[in-house]
Amino acid sequence: MKQQICILGSTGSIGTQALDVIEQHPDLYEAYALTANNRWQELAAQARKFRPAAVVIANEKYYEPLVRELEDQPDIKVYAGHDALDQIVGAEPVSMVLTAMVGFSGLTPTIHAIKARKKICLANKETLVVAGELICQLAQQYHVPILPVDSEHSAIFQSLVGEDQNEIEKILLTCSGGPFRLYSHEQLQDVTAADALKHPTWDMGAKITIDSASLMNKGFEVIEAKWLFGVPAEKIQVLIHPQSIVHSGVQFRDGGVKAQLGVPDMRLPIQYAFSFPERLTLKGDRLDLFRQPLEFFEPDVDKFKCLAMAYEAIAKGGNMPCIVNAANEIVNEGFRKGQCSFLAMGDIIGQTMQCATFDANPDLDVYLQTDAEARRIATELMAGR
Repeated sequence: MKQQICILGSTGSIGTQALDVIEQHPDLYEAYALTANNRWQELAAQARKFRPAAVVIANEKYYEPLVRELEDQPDIKVYAGHDALDQIVGAEPVSMVLTAMVGFSGLTPTIHAIKARKKICLANKETLVVAGELICQLAQQYHVPILPVDSEHSAIFQSLVGEDQNEIEKILLTCSGGPFRLYSHEQLQDVTAADALKHPTWDMGAKITIDSASLMNKGFEVIEAKWLFGVPAEKIQVLIHPQSIVHSGVQFRDGGVKAQLGVPDMRLPIQYAFSFPERLTLKGDRLDLFRQPLEFFEPDVDKFKCLAMAYEAIAKGGNMPCIVNAANEIVNEGFRKGQCSFLAMGDIIGQTMQCATFDANPDLDVYLQTDAEARRIATELMAGR
């Protein structure tokens, strides 16, 4: 039987590529539910093409226009609101949930999907950044697999297949370096959001592209790797790799290194999460190592201090990564809207870390409270600059 997939965030970069994977394998996969936050017109177009059983628009003000747009599709149920997101993941026919929502908003739907014992294909890294310990406990309690979709974590996962209990000496987490890799501190003072959105190798959504430019995305991926693979942060090394060919790797205690290479195409890790342990045919470009040099550099954490703050948040533990994530979501949007400078983002995040209430043993309620408090603090700090 076809596997029924619920895609949280189907109109974003990951979601649209996941639908392409489904389209390439119509005998294996079917979109059961598609969701979006604001893009109701794109969601309606996807619904007409893939004919899911249900669609959910998180922003309730778009419910009526979405219903009108799909009124000639009576077999497609239309829902709205965040509660509907939490409920749709638990629908009986759903066999796996692709969490491709952006930011903190992906946390509670992922928790509900785990409690419904659905296989999780995780593209929403903030879920593990904010509440990694809680998510891992729930996954173990409900015997739910979490398959990474981030290209780097998929590469690490693929490198570990067949290694069973062999000890990991080091995780090698690669990073393109973003568009500002060679910029001086003085040059960074004047960069704009338009400059930051010109990523040299990956085609991603606006939020993650800005995070990649500041290296906060890589800091979040360090936190994510810690929880996914049970490796302390001091054993996770970030390597700047401008070509984005080596997607990440693992060094074992005998000194051997296994890495996964490929062209920058998110469809491969999406499909691997769907099909694991099987590898399916995937249309697309193939890697040609004769045409591409491979270079690696150390990250400059003085110039890109967001990466250093992520390591600091890991060391502090508790709800500190949640504080960092909330503040980052505020300044990321602020930078895109011209409300703060590129360098001010790191300053505001650092100040929020100092001001927000720290809790060493948070639960879900604490995470929700922390997120709200840190957002308020970061917003006030940004407005006061």
